Amino acid sequence: MMTSMSLLQQLRMQYQPILPRALKDLNKLIAVRGKVAASLNSGLAPYFPKTMGQPALSFSAGTNIQHAPKRVGVVLSGGQAAGGHNVIAGLYDALKKLNAESQLFGFLDGPKGIIENKQIEITGAKLERYRNQGGFDLIGSGRTKIETAEQFAAAETAMRKLNLDGLVIIGGDDSNTNAALLAEYFLNKGCKTAVVGAPKTIDADLKNEDIEISFGFDSATKTYSEIIGNISRDTLSAKKYYYFIKLMGRSASHITLECALQTHPNLALIGEEVAFQRKTLISVIQDICDLVCARAAQGKDYGVILIPEGIIEFIPEFRLLIEELNYLLASNPPHSNMMELAAFCEERLSSDALSCFQAIPRDIQAQLLIDRDPHGNVQVSKIDTERLFLEMTRNELTKRKKAGAYMGKFMAQAHFCGYEGRSCLPSNFDAQYCYALGHVAALLVNAGATGYMSCVRNLISPVEEWQISGSNLAGMMTLEKRHGKEKPVIAKALVDLKGPSFALFSAQRQQWALGDDYCCPGPIQFFGPAALTEAIPITLIGFVA
Repeated sequence: MMTSMSLLQQLRMQYQPILPRALKDLNKLIAVRGKVAASLNSGLAPYFPKTMGQPALSFSAGTNIQHAPKRVGVVLSGGQAAGGHNVIAGLYDALKKLNAESQLFGFLDGPKGIIENKQIEITGAKLERYRNQGGFDLIGSGRTKIETAEQFAAAETAMRKLNLDGLVIIGGDDSNTNAALLAEYFLNKGCKTAVVGAPKTIDADLKNEDIEISFGFDSATKTYSEIIGNISRDTLSAKKYYYFIKLMGRSASHITLECALQTHPNLALIGEEVAFQRKTLISVIQDICDLVCARAAQGKDYGVILIPEGIIEFIPEFRLLIEELNYLLASNPPHSNMMELAAFCEERLSSDALSCFQAIPRDIQAQLLIDRDPHGNVQVSKIDTERLFLEMTRNELTKRKKAGAYMGKFMAQAHFCGYEGRSCLPSNFDAQYCYALGHVAALLVNAGATGYMSCVRNLISPVEEWQISGSNLAGMMTLEKRHGKEKPVIAKALVDLKGPSFALFSAQRQQWALGDDYCCPGPIQFFGPAALTEAIPITLIGFVA
């Protein structure tokens, strides 16, 4: 429970998000069946026999309807993202508008709270201090997956004990995959609880024709861009450092692309482009060194380089190295020290994987070998990729200097923009988007729609013109091999190299490379001209255009 609030937090509590016109008269709205989306994979039918063919849902206005009170659960699943509390606020307010006797229960600490049936009733008084606030601390979050037969049965028991009409799961692709599986399970068991998802992830890799953006992305990228802008101004002032800045984004480079468009760094690596061009680790380092040398020729021994968190998995031989290490380390071979473990692996790696392993600094090798999850897998998110690229760049520039090909001075700093973007105060865009998502989730539960995602579209238009719908979760699935078995998962959306956002980036990056065209967007603005306070992500404009 929060105990102290800054003046800004208090002012944000008083902010009232605008609702789209489509949500103004909730008691008149009725669900309308639309088209059935084509499945991404025909092999999914056995997993979702009851929900696979469900049509998209829209809502049209009729006459005033008397709605029965609903009992609804809500859970925050996975990592934090700014705006989660506003989804809950929108859900609560909408349920009360539909029937003042409706009740909302929050499961504590993520899906684990469902399995253990640990929850609190969310009242207006409890919720008041969390409106338009960052974080997930009203009810907490967690990464527990509901996947065993016992866990599914425990979830059903919790639904029945609480007599819930609906369960809203606020999460990313994995969490909403869970939502789809729970919806199917409850239907098979004759459990009345409708399961509805809400799209959350700062990485923006939960995206399709119905989900234009996941919430939290706007607030996170604005937070990171403020930091990058500040660092860019610092480097331009001191004129002596290169900053290697790693950004969140394990599976896609959307954050790096958005931050690049906002701040104009000298170089922004996009993992999807690296993979498309099949660049090796060495060739990526050579590209960085070529930039440093070209700037040194202009008398500039400083710059800013953006690196997506998951880029190493886009580099073919690095991905191969990780796969082979995962296999070799799964059995946790007994070795007394890191040197013995490295020798054990080097004897068994393929030639390409071995060359990659031997090219990286020893301390990064140690992270690959020692920082493993309980299954023995390399924890990619814990690898200091920014430091890896910095040290390899330093080593290559030392070689070039000895060969007379580089005359500059290389001093560098590594920085990681990470969790500081997940729990910040949500931007006006995220606050309003999330509030609307909560309202749509309430409408879906009220309609008894299960296995659906709450969707709000037309986001490049003024809020009043946003459109609402429910999209079938099972229709978003594909089959993916995990731990040797095929499992249904929501397909991740990668950066579209043929899309308008990447085209805009490509058209400007050469100018950014050698020039000092740094842009400093500053902190998220809540007060002032609408051009500042209502600004939306640049990549969202490109995605929808």
